[in-house]
Amino acid sequence: MKNKIMAMLVAFGLVGSVSAIEVNENLSINGFIDSSWSSTDSGNANDDVNIGVDEIELNFLFSAGGVSGEVHVDTEGGTDSVDIEQAHLSYGFEGGISLTLGRLNTALGLEQEDPGGVYGTARLYTNSDNNLADIDSNGAQEGLRVGFAAEQFSASLTAFNAVGTAEESSGIFTPAGENDLDFELAIAFTGLENVTLGGGFQAENTTGNDTDISTLNATYTAGKLLIGAEWTSIDDGAVDNSAWGVVADYDVSDVLGLTVRYSDEDQVGDVNNDGADNGEGDRLSIAPSYAITDSLGAILEYSTANIGNDDLDTVSLEMTFTF
Repeated sequence: MKNKIMAMLVAFGLVGSVSAIEVNENLSINGFIDSSWSSTDSGNANDDVNIGVDEIELNFLFSAGGVSGEVHVDTEGGTDSVDIEQAHLSYGFEGGISLTLGRLNTALGLEQEDPGGVYGTARLYTNSDNNLADIDSNGAQEGLRVGFAAEQFSASLTAFNAVGTAEESSGIFTPAGENDLDFELAIAFTGLENVTLGGGFQAENTTGNDTDISTLNATYTAGKLLIGAEWTSIDDGAVDNSAWGVVADYDVSDVLGLTVRYSDEDQVGDVNNDGADNGEGDRLSIAPSYAITDSLGAILEYSTANIGNDDLDTVSLEMTFTF
C-alpha cells in the first residue's frame, strides 16, 4: 500500500516523481497495465459481470535545460483508442515557485488519478463527478499552473479550460458564446506530525452554466495505519451535489494490506439510466491487497451499496502491473 501513499504525496507536490526506467539523462519512462474482473448483484435476473483490461498507460518524463516535462499516453476508458491524457512542461524558480503549462490533471482529491493512487478496485464515490482526480472520467485541464512549495506547505493556482474548449467562439463553432477561464486553488499542509491537510476550490465558467467545487481532506498515519477523510461539494446552480468518505488502510505485512472505505453521497446521479436522479447513496467496501512481486499487485474487494432504491453487492478483483 505504500505506492498509494506515494502517489498522494506526488500529487500534493511533497515529493518528486515516482520511480521510472531511465532511458538516458534526459528521459525516463514509467507506466502500468491495469485489468479487473467484477460481478454486481442488483437483485435483477442477471448479474452485471465485467472482465478485461481497464487501462494501459505510458508516461514519458523528460528534462532539459532546467525545464521538466511529462507526456502521459493511455488507452481511454478501457477501449483500444489511444489518448494523450496529460502533456505539460514545468520550470522551477528560486524560492519554491514553479510554472506548469499544458494539459494536466486537477490537484484536488484524496484519491489520485491512476490505480496506484486509489484505495480499492473502484473509486471512493459512485458518482464519478465526486472523484475529483479521476481524469479518465472528468477530463484534463489545459492551462497554466503557478505552484509554491515550502517545507510544510504547498499551494497551486491554475487558470484553465477543459480540453478542446475555446475561451470565446463565434457561430461557426459549437457551442458558440463565451467561456471564461476556469480557476482552481489547491493547498496542502504537513506542519502537524503524521498529518496531511489538503483541499481547495474550483470555479468552472461555461456558457450558461457555472459550477463551484469545494473540497477538504486529511490523512493521519500511525505506524502501518493510514486514516483518511474527505468532503466534497459541487454546486452548478441547479443541483448541490455533496459527498464525504473515510478510508482506513493498514499494512499487515510488507506484502499484505487491508483497506476499509465508507462513502455517503447526495444527488448521486442517474445510476439507473432512467432519466431521473436517484437521490442519496452510500457504500461500504473491504479490500485486502497483496503484492505478488515488486511490480505486480492484486486487490480483492467486496462492496455493498444502497443507491436510491437499489441495493448493490459487488465482488471485484484488480491486478495492476507497474514499471
